[in-house]
Amino acid sequence: MTTLAATDNSAPRIRPLEAPYPEPIADLLARMNPPGRAEVLALFRVLAINPELAERTLGLGRYLLGRKAAIDLRDREVVITRVCARCGAEYEWGVHIAAFGDAAGFSATDRRVMASVTEDLELLAPRDRLLVQLVDQLHDTSHVDDALWEALGAHWSPPQLIELMMLAGWYHAVSYVCNAARVPLEKWAARW
Repeated sequence: MTTLAATDNSAPRIRPLEAPYPEPIADLLARMNPPGRAEVLALFRVLAINPELAERTLGLGRYLLGRKAAIDLRDREVVITRVCARCGAEYEWGVHIAAFGDAAGFSATDRRVMASVTEDLELLAPRDRLLVQLVDQLHDTSHVDDALWEALGAHWSPPQLIELMMLAGWYHAVSYVCNAARVPLEKWAARW
C-alpha cells in the first residue's frame, strides 16, 4: 500500500509519561483513557505532559467521539482515518482502525483506499467518497470548492458540516502531535 505520507518511527521526541503517575496526572489520564482499556494510550501520556492543555482537550474529544455528536460513527471514522492518513499519522490511524474500523463497517477495500494516494476513490461508497474528497480538499487547500460543498449539502445539514470540518481540523492537530512528538505506536493498533 502506498500511504499518503511516511511515518517517522524514530525514537520519541517527547517520551510518554510512565506509571506510577502523580495523583493529579493519574486522575487526568483515567478521564482521558477509553473505558475498559487498562493501559493508558501513549498519545494521552504525551498530552498529559501539559496537563492544563490536556484537560481542555477532554470536552471536544469526548463530544466528537460521543453519542451526542451530530454525525454517525461511520462518517466520523471516514473523516478521522483519512485525515490521519493524509497527515501520515500512523499512530492515530492505527488506533482508530483497530478500535472503530469494524464498528464503522469498514471493508478491507475501504481501509486500503482511505489510506492510499494510489487507490481509486470510486471503490468507496458515494457518501464515503464525498467525505474523503472533503478531507482531501481541506488538507490540500484549506477550502472546499462549490461543487463539493453542494454535494455535501445534499447529505449533511449545516450543523453536521460544521462538525465534519471541526473533526477534520481536530484530527489534523492530533496528527501533528503524533508525528512531531513521535508518539510510539501502540502494539495492538493497525499498521499501514
